[in-house]
Amino acid sequence: MTARDDQPTPGPESMPGARSAAGVLAGRLGRYGLGTAPLGGLFAPVSEQQAEQTLTAAWQAGIRYFDTAPHYGSGLAEERLGRFLRGLPAHAAGEVVVSTKVGRVLVPGQGAEEGFPGRTGFVRVRDYTRDGVLRSLDDSLKRTGLDRFDLVFIHDPDDYWEQAAGQAYPALAELRDQGVIGAIGAGMNQTRMLTRFVRETDLDAVLVAGRYTLLDRSAAEELLPECERRGVAVIAGGVFNSGILAGGATYDYDTAPPTVLERARHLERVCASHGVPLPAAALRFPHRHPAVTTVLIGARSAEEITEDLALAAADIPDALWEDLDHAG
Repeated sequence: MTARDDQPTPGPESMPGARSAAGVLAGRLGRYGLGTAPLGGLFAPVSEQQAEQTLTAAWQAGIRYFDTAPHYGSGLAEERLGRFLRGLPAHAAGEVVVSTKVGRVLVPGQGAEEGFPGRTGFVRVRDYTRDGVLRSLDDSLKRTGLDRFDLVFIHDPDDYWEQAAGQAYPALAELRDQGVIGAIGAGMNQTRMLTRFVRETDLDAVLVAGRYTLLDRSAAEELLPECERRGVAVIAGGVFNSGILAGGATYDYDTAPPTVLERARHLERVCASHGVPLPAAALRFPHRHPAVTTVLIGARSAEEITEDLALAAADIPDALWEDLDHAG
């Protein structure tokens, strides 16, 4: 089904029982959370031991929010997160916040890796119908061993607006009202449809990936102001734009074009003139906007967790932000 932007859906003001859990979420997510796509083998496989060490390092560093999805390694990230959580002391259960996603149902078969090599035997089927949502959640609960998710995102419905807004959202809203899930969100790599979700449904949160970074500030145009106005929590993901702002050469999951690479290197030089590593500024930048509640860190090793959180704690002078704003 192709998205049709000329078909309105009812706004939150017209929905009986509409309410927002954004305030509760904001108090529980923390400034930084762990995104588990790398632990599902994004770009390269990650061993079971390495995944466990990464999760342990995040927990010991104080991270309590973990984001996952069926898409990440065809369920592998969910399984690994579930095993880790089951190994925590019983008293820690109340501290953990877990989000997963709906929109891709896994079925047996041989399909494309979609960026996650090393996990075969499953095909991802796009399904934003009510039945698809319920099946996806049931499968995710089994993979994680959890009995409830604190937050569920509608995942990448770029070409499925009618199905996502007309079926996935109402199904999740019903589960939220029943207390089966804690809150509802939408997670995407674009801002236009996320803004539409915020305006026309009663979302509690959005996960915007790669669109509020030092290289791409497009979320600040409409999405972030709309979220701030409506009290919707914003979780910023992809703050390194898939690697280019952390010393790599990939941008939005592909090889960075020369113009983008040069822009990143210019930002790096600006940061260096103030004695600040570029990744430190990239991690801290989203928190400059009052609508942003949490920044997701995507790490594949315990060492990356330690390094990223040390960078996030770096002292950054106001003059650097001024220079970066000018450079941007």
